[in-house]
Amino acid sequence: MQEFIDVLRSQARHIAPDLARLAYQRGLAVTRPDGTTRPIPITATPVVLDAAEIRRRAELSARLSSATVKMAQAQLQGPDAEALLGALSPLERVLAERTWRQSTRLATTRVDYFVAGGTPWALEVNATIPAMQGYSDIAARTFIEVVGRYFRYPEKALHALLSLNGSNALALYRSLLDGYAAERNGRMPDTVALLCRRNDAQITELRWLCERFREFGADADLVHPDEVSGDDAFVAHGKKYDLVYRHLFVRRLEESPSLWVEDFLGTVPGKKAVFLNPPASQVEVKLTFARLSQALAEPALAEAAQLTGEELEAVRASVPWTRVFQPGPTRGPDGEQVEDMVALVAATPARFVLKRSWDYGGRAVFLGRSAGTVPYTERVQAAYGAPMTWAELCARTAADRAGGGFVVQEVVDSPPEDHLLCEPNGTVLPASFFVDYSAYASVGLARQPAWGGVCRGSLSEIVNIVGGGGVLPLITTEVASKLLMAWKAF
Repeated sequence: MQEFIDVLRSQARHIAPDLARLAYQRGLAVTRPDGTTRPIPITATPVVLDAAEIRRRAELSARLSSATVKMAQAQLQGPDAEALLGALSPLERVLAERTWRQSTRLATTRVDYFVAGGTPWALEVNATIPAMQGYSDIAARTFIEVVGRYFRYPEKALHALLSLNGSNALALYRSLLDGYAAERNGRMPDTVALLCRRNDAQITELRWLCERFREFGADADLVHPDEVSGDDAFVAHGKKYDLVYRHLFVRRLEESPSLWVEDFLGTVPGKKAVFLNPPASQVEVKLTFARLSQALAEPALAEAAQLTGEELEAVRASVPWTRVFQPGPTRGPDGEQVEDMVALVAATPARFVLKRSWDYGGRAVFLGRSAGTVPYTERVQAAYGAPMTWAELCARTAADRAGGGFVVQEVVDSPPEDHLLCEPNGTVLPASFFVDYSAYASVGLARQPAWGGVCRGSLSEIVNIVGGGGVLPLITTEVASKLLMAWKAF
């Protein structure tokens, strides 16, 4: 679809103002603690993929997510349970110990990938509050509508074009309904609450999702922890809710405690209301992901987790070499015997990345090949209060057990891509972006909804939407072709 991209580049200055304005108006923004918002930039150049490839990546993510849930369960019932539980915050640990055996149904997960040579390589699995279903829809819908109108695509046919591209908000809604039906003997909920913090960083996205849920027929509202009560039901402002979509990190309840919500989340399946996802920190901890990679070399791990052949093949095809970072012998990325893992990583910085096992936002992620650069030095300084060489950092992180310690992963070489970023004022800025691809999935449902993906871009290899960067519209080849035909006809 290079011709389509070339046309967009030539016309970007005309579509950028409306792209930036409408995307921000719809909720493509980060909310600060004081309630003010900052636009998340959208690009005028999309990611274009065949619908079949989008489906394939969603299917791959479903297998990886299922395998990760199984591996977390195996770890928690095995002799190394403390290594996983010790990574969690105090409340996360309490809830994990109370609910992990029952927490096998996840309405939504998100697997983050870097794509190298056309192959998606999974970096991690998100299972706590795997967000951006709304952001992705906002970006794609805004792009299709703005570009479609500028290209003189028939207005009455735009809705069909949007449907053809798919909707993660609709997939999320259907997965929540299916999850509810699984826990309530096939019934459907009358009311839906989206549970989140006040001024959550992604609250504009949640408002968008709430509006979409209402369009789909739900009686849906945003609800905050301090608004909830009820002896035998989930009640807010006098209204009883049957289904709760949890967009709330458990650890946030340690900052602003709500004993009612803590007790509510500690009963799985939910009695006062069905809530999805249940506490799943143990699934998202990177130690669990490292065990998946390790299971390829240690069949006993795969057997303990009861991984299927399809799940193991998904791991083999898409998970880079990942291990718990600690001194001692191991098998290296090429299957070679290594006397000491820490020494190997210290000696070959260009090959590895270190990540704290349980953290978020990319704050404790260190790329070996960036050692000596200003961003590397700033990250190390922020984490440990002093600059360090790569070898010194390896020694320090190998001994650091906070958040479950660190994992080491073979770096995925995904080169930057040239894109056109729409600034909030409508100007177009050429950007060399590192682009990731995230694919959604569900675990424990009778069927997978029609999940899609979301693409983020960043000037840094450590991609995080709240910390900076932008969202790239994900468009199917068929949609792009129809838009291009309209341009040519015009």
